[in-house]
Amino acid sequence: MKISVPAEVHPGETRVALTPDAAQRLVAAGHAVRVETGAGGSAGYADTEYTAAGAGIVADRTAALDDAELYLQVRKPRAEDVPELPPGAVWLSFFDPFKEEKLLRDMAARGLTVISLEMLPRTTLAQKMDALSSQANIAGYTAVILAAARLNRIFPMMMTPAGAISPARVFVIGAGVAGLQAIATARRLGARVEAYDTRPVVAEQVKSLGAKFVNIDLGATGQTKDGYAKALTDEQLERQRAALAKRCADADVVLTAAQVFGRPAPRIVTDAMLAGMKPGSVVVDMAIENGGNVEGARADDEVNRRGVTILAPANPAGRAPAHASQMFASNVVNFIEHFSDKESRALRLDPGNELLAGCLLCRDGRLVHKMFAASPAPGG
Repeated sequence: MKISVPAEVHPGETRVALTPDAAQRLVAAGHAVRVETGAGGSAGYADTEYTAAGAGIVADRTAALDDAELYLQVRKPRAEDVPELPPGAVWLSFFDPFKEEKLLRDMAARGLTVISLEMLPRTTLAQKMDALSSQANIAGYTAVILAAARLNRIFPMMMTPAGAISPARVFVIGAGVAGLQAIATARRLGARVEAYDTRPVVAEQVKSLGAKFVNIDLGATGQTKDGYAKALTDEQLERQRAALAKRCADADVVLTAAQVFGRPAPRIVTDAMLAGMKPGSVVVDMAIENGGNVEGARADDEVNRRGVTILAPANPAGRAPAHASQMFASNVVNFIEHFSDKESRALRLDPGNELLAGCLLCRDGRLVHKMFAASPAPGG
């Protein structure tokens, strides 16, 4: 296959979809790989590393979008990119399909095939391709490091001749992949950690990392078949906020990573809860790209509310772009290898495949994912 990697154009995106090592794997498998000049620069990968791996370097975006069979990016394309892509090509990236139906319809009308990595079903077989989880791991780590850098005290307990220092108290809200990595990182730094999630099933995972799981009786809760938290009712949210307020007041750091797949992130930490926290405390909102969990949080900005510092990194995984790109690229290459014909090396996109059915959005001029079952065809 002819595989192209255009540079990322989303503001603040530092990752690259393919690292030199990953490019070498594809070249060794018989694929022709080209990368837009400078595409890996923000992640620390020079053009010369790609050429040493056997990839070609093209001078600009026009060349990167021209005449390939498969396009790889971390983020979705711009609307103005679509007319430049050749009909019949495959686009593979995170796509944010719940917000981008217009863009998706334009790509379907162009005759493009779109695969959205965040829609990949979370099964054991798919773990090697699960870019959403790999990036969430990096996000959970970087969120704790950001908090530690801004907190007015240290994380670990210390016994010194000058006296004893008690460990910082960290409270993690949302124990998905990012939350669990945040717990593990905060524990490595020596903090005392508590965590809460609406899914009781994650309690054992929290405890296995050395943190205390906070139980709040909300009535019937749970998770979807893909492991995501189910949305709470307004009454449950109010009951949850009341119980969380005391935990936040006791904490030095609050990290929020609560997401509901396909919907805006739930507002969990209110201004009233922030008012009850100690001056000098730090709150990190990891869900800001989906609306945020914390009232008053602003993407990529530092907000001070009554002495409490609120951080909301819009792309927390992008704070460690070298490793985030390494993991993303490995997920992408694993995807290509899993769905490629061993003889022709072309992608075999069987819509009857359970994994592919979950992440294939459009093909052959129409939207094919079940989320669009009730929608009219492009142009309809």
